[in-house]
Amino acid sequence: MTENPHVVLLTALDVEYDEVRAGLRDVRTQIHPAGTRFELGRIGASGPLVALTLTGKGNLPAGTLTERAITYFSPVAVIFVGVAGARRADVALGDVVVATHVYAYHGATSEDDGTWARPRVWETSHSVDQTARYIARDRAWAHRLPADPAPPQVHFGPIAAGEQVHYSKSSPNATWLHDHYNDAIAVEMEAAGVAQASHLNDALPMAVVRGISDPADSTKATADRDGWQRRAAVSASAFALALAAELAASPPRQQPKVSDDPSQPTASMTVTNNASGNARVGAQAGQIFGGVQNSFEAPSSGGDVLALLVELRAHLHQARQAGRLEEEVRQAALEEVDAATEAARQQQGGRLRVAVRKLSGLIGDLAEFAGKLAAIMSAVRGMS
Repeated sequence: MTENPHVVLLTALDVEYDEVRAGLRDVRTQIHPAGTRFELGRIGASGPLVALTLTGKGNLPAGTLTERAITYFSPVAVIFVGVAGARRADVALGDVVVATHVYAYHGATSEDDGTWARPRVWETSHSVDQTARYIARDRAWAHRLPADPAPPQVHFGPIAAGEQVHYSKSSPNATWLHDHYNDAIAVEMEAAGVAQASHLNDALPMAVVRGISDPADSTKATADRDGWQRRAAVSASAFALALAAELAASPPRQQPKVSDDPSQPTASMTVTNNASGNARVGAQAGQIFGGVQNSFEAPSSGGDVLALLVELRAHLHQARQAGRLEEEVRQAALEEVDAATEAARQQQGGRLRVAVRKLSGLIGDLAEFAGKLAAIMSAVRGMS
């Protein structure tokens, strides 16, 4: 089984894609069963493995392919890299903007007395924001750029994501942005989809990195002709690759540990109630930290998962023999079944969850496997 990429990088335009890919080494292609082409490569000679794909313009395709990449690879983070228009005079062409928030600014309701904003906003996670600010302060990311007496600056702030390209600062849409989202420092067309997909995957860490290619006004066409799209893409890709390398190297988040001293309760401390005869106990606890969960079912064991994986393996063979499953998909699914089986035997929960998520990405959209996958996922969640 091939190594899993740590971070997924997505772009909307070819010029953005080309600049990110130029920073990768040992690039190879991996094609999703639905046809999406990913290129896997390392950042530098011995850096982390990342996956890169092209989404095309717009929040809908960006969100769809972000979801697909997350399900397929189970990365530690996703980064959308590209260009954007500036919404503030102090943000210069070629500068880099890193989103602290993403606004879906087209949400609204139309009523007799006017049009009213229905804001949606996603906030970049604290850990990603802290890492990005560290990268910006360190300035080592700029070593990837051509020599420049005035190197690009890095700005942090809200980014507005809609479905329109802005060639004016006085149009009705530009006025709408100013009136309702006047703290946005850049405007683009994909970040809302990426943010939503990340949010729906247990708030997977997400970053939006944009190079400023135009002022989002009537001079946009001139800026494009002068080559600012590529120059902005160079800046954004250099910063994004440095951020990806840092995020990939960051240790995973640890759950709070239970104190060895039973008199010192912690957030992860549990209380087990044992009753005999006709006695019934609803809930019993001392000092409670965080949420409370009642469970009256015996947890599933690794053996349950192993039995379900054996059934799934047999089903894969049957589906292939009946012509309902392509051979390439079957082989890829069997690799993940093998990985999940080994992880279950060794009680390696993290590896097991990754393998199951990959299985879902491969065959989860096939109705005949949905029930078995759901049972496997439930058993994995129930493992102690």
